Amino acid sequence: MAKVMPEIILSQHWEQRGTLRHARNLLGKYLVRTGINGCGPRMITEVEAYDGERDLACHAAHGRSVRTEVMYGPGGHWYVYLCYGLHEMLNLVVGPPGWPAAVLIRGVAGISGPGRLTRRFAITRGLNGRPAEPATGLHIEDHGVRVPPRLVRASPRVGVAYAGPEWAERPWRFTFDPAALPPPPGAPSAQ
Repeated sequence: MAKVMPEIILSQHWEQRGTLRHARNLLGKYLVRTGINGCGPRMITEVEAYDGERDLACHAAHGRSVRTEVMYGPGGHWYVYLCYGLHEMLNLVVGPPGWPAAVLIRGVAGISGPGRLTRRFAITRGLNGRPAEPATGLHIEDHGVRVPPRLVRASPRVGVAYAGPEWAERPWRFTFDPAALPPPPGAPSAQ
């Protein structure tokens, strides 16, 4: 069977409504950082969804600000911010202009935790507001991996107790173990 060629997912792909759908669909896609030595494409394995001003865990819950302005723009742009003065956090803005929603990329294969991810990928706030396309040095690719819904674990988001129980307990964190994926068609048996 022929190997699937990676397909670059252009920024316009992320402009549709459906934050939770976008979050789940990011699982199994590849985060690609170009121009950084030793940092090849890595499969996305953990994400969290933040969906508009009504979501009290979302940075946009208090409306537009200098920090959140990028979230009100078109989907397919990076929202990078500093958390606790220590870690850069990488989010993909999703949805149409005017709808402030983003997906936090919390982990990729071999790297768990959003701070570790941004350090390893040399991601800084210099990428904030930039399109998720190769020309910016950071984009997402589809390598043909499909994560079956039965492998996706939904759980509450991390570190958002300030939003109150209604929002903090929503199962909008999605994870999966890539080792549980079925082998691709035509792959030799593991036995």
